[in-house]
Amino acid sequence: MKRVTIADIARAAGVSKGAVSYALNGRPGVSEETRRRILAVADQFGWHPSSAARALSDGRTGVLGMIVDRPARTLGIESFFMQLISGIEATLSEHDVSLLLQVTEDPEREIATYRRWWAQRRVDGVILVDLRRDDPRVPVLEELNLPCVIIGGPNGLGSLPGVWADDAAVTTSVVEYLAALGHQRIARVAGLADLWHTALRGQAVSAAADRVGLTDVTTVYTDYTGEEGARATRTLLSRRPSPTAIIYDNDTMAVAGLSVAHEMGIAIPHQLSIVAWDDSPLCQLVHPQLSAVSRDIAAYGAHAAAQLLKILDGMPMRSFQDTTPQLLPRGSTAPPAA
Repeated sequence: MKRVTIADIARAAGVSKGAVSYALNGRPGVSEETRRRILAVADQFGWHPSSAARALSDGRTGVLGMIVDRPARTLGIESFFMQLISGIEATLSEHDVSLLLQVTEDPEREIATYRRWWAQRRVDGVILVDLRRDDPRVPVLEELNLPCVIIGGPNGLGSLPGVWADDAAVTTSVVEYLAALGHQRIARVAGLADLWHTALRGQAVSAAADRVGLTDVTTVYTDYTGEEGARATRTLLSRRPSPTAIIYDNDTMAVAGLSVAHEMGIAIPHQLSIVAWDDSPLCQLVHPQLSAVSRDIAAYGAHAAAQLLKILDGMPMRSFQDTTPQLLPRGSTAPPAA
């Protein structure tokens, strides 16, 4: 099937190629009657603009990039990234913009990819995820002057804008809730130690524990996988005394922890309470249903994409604080057994 060109539209409409170009790009130079006739012919032919031609005319590729530096096998099971990408795609599709997604397991390769994208003009901008402490990607993107929005913050952004939620506030509410139930020994199965949001949640746990008088608080760092979550749970529950409540940094590890507790004959919630980040169908399909921190992750991704599109349209770079997540208590939390 032959691809439709401007010349084809010009012949069918009985006008010059220049007139077609003016009409299709919304520029002055043709009458409204001629413009309508040209647009009608283009629609009849099913014409779509060439991305290469678009890039030559306005310097835009119509593509945004995002790199996830995690094992590819984890993306299919971690609901956070699936929901985040769905929100990004929903916003971009409304503006006829595509998302170029790449998975790496090497920070140096990720940085090299940003440099290649910039040199080849592959993308108009990027969305950066998993913000790290002393993140080497931030100064590179600043140096390249590649438009960027970071999902994370407010710490560690450099001069780049970010979209974040107040993780500290909801983490504080989780610790206070567990303490109010009567829990004195609380553990946290955290994610990667070098991520900013891991550190911010940890600081909030420590501050809240000090404020309510908890002295037995333990943190174990993992890679977010169910295997690591299960291993951490077995270690914690094998201690004496063992924690009476565990907070997990994602839903996958929380479900794995619930399975380990059942395997060890520990009753949920009376012998062990469980709270998960983030709420997902997984949290509601198990028994008992898991208490969880809930936020609209798809909206989170949509807001990041919208902020980046505004920057590309010439608006000032601004950070955006999203809605604070909320704790949803369910059947996995209760006062500890006497």
